[in-house]
Amino acid sequence: MTNDIAKTKIRDFVLREFLPGETAESLTPDLRFISEGIIDSMASLKLVAFLEEEFGIAFPAHFIDADHLDSVDLIAEAVAASPASR
Repeated sequence: MTNDIAKTKIRDFVLREFLPGETAESLTPDLRFISEGIIDSMASLKLVAFLEEEFGIAFPAHFIDADHLDSVDLIAEAVAASPASR
């Protein structure tokens, strides 16, 4: 799977689950999910569950923070770095 496809899937999930009613254009590359309060700790767990299921990865616990989940680009990088669970 290409990085662009991963970013699209992540963007679609974030829009659907955490930014209902917003357009894809409103989810800009500089939009910070955790830093700006769009997702909290419970939402982070929901996001990680989605990532593990969608991408077949084992998401390391130390990746569940703003350094890895604060934007679409950071999440896509974390997905690419995560070991496969299947």
